[in-house]
Amino acid sequence: MAIKEGDKVPSVTLQHMTADGPKPISTDEFFKGKRVVVVGVPGAFTPVCSTQHLPGFVQNVDAIKAKGVDTIACLSVNDAFVMDSWGKAQNAGDGIVMLADGNAEFTKAAGFEWDVSKFGMGLRSRRFAMLVEDGVVKNLLLEEGTGLDISTAENLLGKL
Repeated sequence: MAIKEGDKVPSVTLQHMTADGPKPISTDEFFKGKRVVVVGVPGAFTPVCSTQHLPGFVQNVDAIKAKGVDTIACLSVNDAFVMDSWGKAQNAGDGIVMLADGNAEFTKAAGFEWDVSKFGMGLRSRRFAMLVEDGVVKNLLLEEGTGLDISTAENLLGKL
């Protein structure tokens, strides 16, 4: 069962790229005392994720932060090297932290897993966007299918 609004985010370790290479970061540390928007995608460099989902957040970084958001992060079941390269390709810059959930620990613990083995992609995350305040989910826009209908940057902005 997926986490819902009012739940604490799963306590797991993710990876992110630093100047010194990939580094672990606990979700407890990452979300503590901050308002964080997380956009979750099935995969870096995949079509909808690359042409619509993440670009909407890249284009709206300033508008989202103007609503009192401290950090914007993109999470996917990919490794830190892929997430770093994808962030660069998407011009995410310093506006969006690219988080790697390489072992799908966050994805499974949150109940967002999506088995796309039939497409050769293994276990991935369902598409989502959420606002987390001090580790607690305040708004969750979780997609049911393969499309991008509710978890857009524009829809999340309307909830902030």
